[in-house]
Amino acid sequence: MAKSIPSRSEDYSLWYNELVKKADLAEHSDVRGCMVIKPYGYSIWEKMQQALDKMFKETGHVNAYFPLFVPKSFLAREASHVEGFAKECAIVTHYRLKNSPDGKGVVVDPESELEEELIVRPTSETIIWNSYKKWIQSYRDLPILINQWANVVRWEMRTRLFLRTAEFLWQEGHTAHATAEEAVNETLQMLDVYADFAENYMALPVIKGKKSEGEKFPGAVDTYCIEALMQDGKALQAGTSHFLGQNFAKAFDVQFATKEGKLDYVWGTSWGVSTRLMGALIMAHSDDDGLILPPKLAPLQVVIVPVFKNEEELNAIRSSLEPVIQDYRKQNVTVKLDDRDTQKPGFKFAEWELKGVPVRLTIGPRDLGQGTVEIARRDTKEKQVIKIEQAVVDTLVLLEDMQKNIYRRALEFRKQMTTQVDSFDQFKKVLDEKGGFIEAHWDGTTETEAIIKEETKATIRCIPLDAKEEQGVCVYSGKPSNKRVLFARAY
Repeated sequence: MAKSIPSRSEDYSLWYNELVKKADLAEHSDVRGCMVIKPYGYSIWEKMQQALDKMFKETGHVNAYFPLFVPKSFLAREASHVEGFAKECAIVTHYRLKNSPDGKGVVVDPESELEEELIVRPTSETIIWNSYKKWIQSYRDLPILINQWANVVRWEMRTRLFLRTAEFLWQEGHTAHATAEEAVNETLQMLDVYADFAENYMALPVIKGKKSEGEKFPGAVDTYCIEALMQDGKALQAGTSHFLGQNFAKAFDVQFATKEGKLDYVWGTSWGVSTRLMGALIMAHSDDDGLILPPKLAPLQVVIVPVFKNEEELNAIRSSLEPVIQDYRKQNVTVKLDDRDTQKPGFKFAEWELKGVPVRLTIGPRDLGQGTVEIARRDTKEKQVIKIEQAVVDTLVLLEDMQKNIYRRALEFRKQMTTQVDSFDQFKKVLDEKGGFIEAHWDGTTETEAIIKEETKATIRCIPLDAKEEQGVCVYSGKPSNKRVLFARAY
C-alpha cells in the first residue's frame, strides 16, 4: 500500500497529499475548497480535542457556543479586524430558494433578501463581545473564561487538506478581565497550554514567541504563537494567543463598574488552534512508508496480526490472545485483533504501517506453541520476540519510549535546521540551500520586514520569548538591533 506514496525527497507536497488520502484521514469534497475528514482522521482530531479540552477546564475555562452567522455591522466595528478578514468572508444575502421558472432546479428568491447581510463566522470575537456587553456590568462578573469548539469559514483560493481549507474545525477561547495584567497573564498562560500540548501529546517541539506588528492578529494589541518546523524545512504556526487590550470592549461598549465604583472598559484575550494541527502532526513525524503517530494521539495503539492457514489455527490464536487483549483494555491501551481472512499478513503489515499504528504484534501457530509473540515498533521498525505474558508490560514501556523518541528526533532535526546568519547574502543562501529556521537581527520596522518577505518569501515567524539581548545590526538594513528574531518560509 505504501509503495503508492511518493517519497518525501521526490516530491514532499505530493507525498503529503497522497499520505493524507491513502491513510484514510481526509479527502477533497465536491464543495469547492472544503474537505471531508474521514473517521480515522477524525478520531485523531477527537483525541486532540479531548486532551486540550481537559487542559482548558483545568485552567478554569468552560465551553459555550455562539452563532455561526455574524451581522456585517458587527464585523465593521473594529477597523483593523474587518480589514484583516474582509477578503476571506463568505456572505449570506438571501434566506430562501424557489423553483426555477423553467422547471429546472431552484433559484434564489429575489424577495428573500436580508435586511442586513450575515457573515459566515471567520472568527467569533465580534459576536461574542456583543454578548459580553449583556453579561458584564460589574467587576463581580469578571473574569469570563469561555472556550468554543466550532467550525469557521475563511474563503481560500489555494487549498491543501488540513493546512488550508475554506472551512475548518477549531477551538477559540475568548476571555474578559478586569485588568490588563490579568488579560496578559491569561494570554501567556494559554500559550503555555498550547506548547505543553504540542510537546507532550504531539511530540512536536515548538518555539514560543511574539508576532511582529506585520504578522499579528487583526484587532489584537499583541499576538503570541508557537512555531514548529516541518521535515521539508518550512515553518508552521501551530497555535496563537492574542492580547486584545480594550479594543473589542470599546468597539462593543463593554464597560464595568470597578471596585472603586468607576467605569472602565473590559480587557480581553482570544486564542485558538485548529485542524491545521493534523497537518503538523503528519509533516513533522511521518516517513515514506506512512504515518508515524505519537502513541498519545494514535486512535489505535496496538494491532495484533495473527498468521494462520485455517479457522482452527485462528481460533486457537484468538483464544490465547483474549486475556492479553483484556489486559490491554484495562490499561487503557486501544487494541485491535486484525483477524480478516480476506487479506494476507503482508498486506496488513503495510496497511497498519501506513496508518501509523505504534505497536504491532504478530503471532502464528509456532509462536503459540512456544508461548511467544513478535513485537514491532513503528518509529524505528525494530522487532523482537517476547513471551506472550510479557506483551502488555513490554508494550506500555515501548509506548512511553516511542512518545519520547518521536519528540527527540523532531527536536534534533530542528536543532540541525536552525542557523544563525549575519548578512543578507548568507540569509538568502541558507533559505535556498538548506531551509529551516534562521535566527537573524532585524531593525524592528515593518518596511524591512515587508521587503525581506517580498524578496525571499520568508517571514518573521516570531520574536522568541527566550531571545537573548544581543547587540547587532539588521541583516537587511544594517540598522541597530538588540536581539535575533526567527525567520522561515512557512505554510
